[in-house]
Amino acid sequence: MSGNLLLAHDLGTSGNKATLFDTDGNLLVSKTVPYDTFYSNVTWAEQDPLVWWEAVCASTRAILQEHKADEIGVVTFSGQMMGCLPVDAKGRPLKNHIIYSDQRAVRQTEKLVERIDAKRIFEITGHRASPSYSIEKLMWLRDNEPETYAQTAKMLNAKDFINFKLTGRMATEYNDASGTNALDLQQLAWSEQIIEAARVDRSKFPELLSSIDVVGEITSEAAEATGLRKGTPVVAGSGDGGCATVGIGSVKPGITYNYIGSSSWISTTSLTILDDPEMRNFTWAHPVPGYVQPCGTMQTAGASYAWLKDQLGGLETKRAVRAGISPYRLLDDLVEASPVGANGVLFLPYLLGERSPRWNPDAKGAFLGLTLERTKADMFRSVLEGITLNLGMILETMRKQVPIEEMRVLGGGAKGRQWRQILADVFDLPILVPRYLEEATSMGAAVIGGVGVGLLDSFDRIESLIQFTDTVYPIPAHVKRYREASVLFDEAYHVLEPLFSKISG
Repeated sequence: MSGNLLLAHDLGTSGNKATLFDTDGNLLVSKTVPYDTFYSNVTWAEQDPLVWWEAVCASTRAILQEHKADEIGVVTFSGQMMGCLPVDAKGRPLKNHIIYSDQRAVRQTEKLVERIDAKRIFEITGHRASPSYSIEKLMWLRDNEPETYAQTAKMLNAKDFINFKLTGRMATEYNDASGTNALDLQQLAWSEQIIEAARVDRSKFPELLSSIDVVGEITSEAAEATGLRKGTPVVAGSGDGGCATVGIGSVKPGITYNYIGSSSWISTTSLTILDDPEMRNFTWAHPVPGYVQPCGTMQTAGASYAWLKDQLGGLETKRAVRAGISPYRLLDDLVEASPVGANGVLFLPYLLGERSPRWNPDAKGAFLGLTLERTKADMFRSVLEGITLNLGMILETMRKQVPIEEMRVLGGGAKGRQWRQILADVFDLPILVPRYLEEATSMGAAVIGGVGVGLLDSFDRIESLIQFTDTVYPIPAHVKRYREASVLFDEAYHVLEPLFSKISG
């Protein structure tokens, strides 16, 4: 191995981003190649895995326009999770990849819960049974496309298919496997009990590795396709959530972060699975051996803010286009014009149902407290506050069991200075902002790869690579106001809850 640069790929739902880092955490170059998702049915969502491969090859070759292949010491992937890609014995896709948001396997989920208690599934896997997960999708394939199921040698996830294309080895790792609903999180092994209850073939589940294990080396065929040097090691990597966890430095117990994109999650690191009898959150296997990753995800965080921008932010959008800036910078100023509490306007951010902590697919969004005196600024501020109050409820399920002293943030939503202050005030925690807000997932993949091949001596190195550029502290008077608002927020949800299922979209 001659190079010492770290090539990380983030195989997401909208495209593949290839990013090259040095061992000091500096981002040298990044290239993105987009691809499409296909919606052939109202609940279906699929992607073409061969288009992923084309995107990986194209983005890698774009990187190699600026750096030599011999400079690269390792290749590692972050990838979208909870999917189902059936491949034959030669690794050839038998159909499109069924992605995490696909909800076709509702009946299969019901069948699984009939055969094994829902709480038992949660105890084994750290997750509720859901059509979102891989094993339920595999059950659907068995029931609806039996010929495809019969030809399936392995069920792979996104990054694992690309790792196979690069090295010729079919395998997954514990973090991605914990998104299948079939991994025993305590034993780090495929759960025979769940697989038997699902009535699918154990042989279709791939070999399990640690995130830092070397899957293999770039083959001659992969070198020709990508431009990478034959023999370059490929490390197993992690799902996107696991890579983000490493990339923001949550590699020791209690280090907690909040990702804010279209959805949002709060995640921490723990030695043990948290006690959660109400099953409000879920738990992943951690990319760092010996730990687990408790997590709670809400459906529409940045998506709620973007929705209101599209409905009421036309003026700010036009002004931003003329000024050559993001409309969110102008909306930040607008939010500042409304006081803490948004003059009594309260927003329930349930525009696509809700996962944590409500787990109610029928939940709906709502504005409460509107009067003729309320303004657009109040509405925009109330959306940020409502999202954050919901995140605060997720946080409370964790902080009773994990000592949390600060909150690290990442994702595009964390760019707004007003939202950062609201986060600090609702959470009553300092908010730490890294230099690469939108690159933490890629950084995490790079670090996993670096540790895997010895270019980085341990995961502890991540703390020196992140470089936090800002800290936002809670304001005591605001903290008090938001504690009161949190009680009202929860009460409003429960008052409206009986109506949600009666309101059709």
